[in-house]
Amino acid sequence: MSTGRRVTELGNIEFTGAKSITAYSQASRSICRDLSMEFEMAADEVYGALVASQKGHPALFGVDVKIRARRVRNRLRRASEHAKGAAVETVKFHNQFRTEFADILNPPKRKPKFDFKDDA
Repeated sequence: MSTGRRVTELGNIEFTGAKSITAYSQASRSICRDLSMEFEMAADEVYGALVASQKGHPALFGVDVKIRARRVRNRLRRASEHAKGAAVETVKFHNQFRTEFADILNPPKRKPKFDFKDDA
């Protein structure tokens, strides 16, 4: 499933209750994790392609190309780490929601009061 379609589905989730917030959190976490993995794989592919191009100074024997390719790769790796962080934050978002609104979602059960006038 493409990420664009998944983001649209994420936008279509209406916040109507606890179940919709849970669904939103799970869907956004899934998107962020997939994005993180894609960035991580792409970083290595980009590095390999750039090093193989050998578009550097001939006297440096490709060292300059490797350094520049590493800089480019590190940007994608950093993006991957940020996507992982976004996935973690969506889990924290859900946990915070549960913490802040637990009393509303699951109100404490009250003991029935003793009735002195009950004849049955």
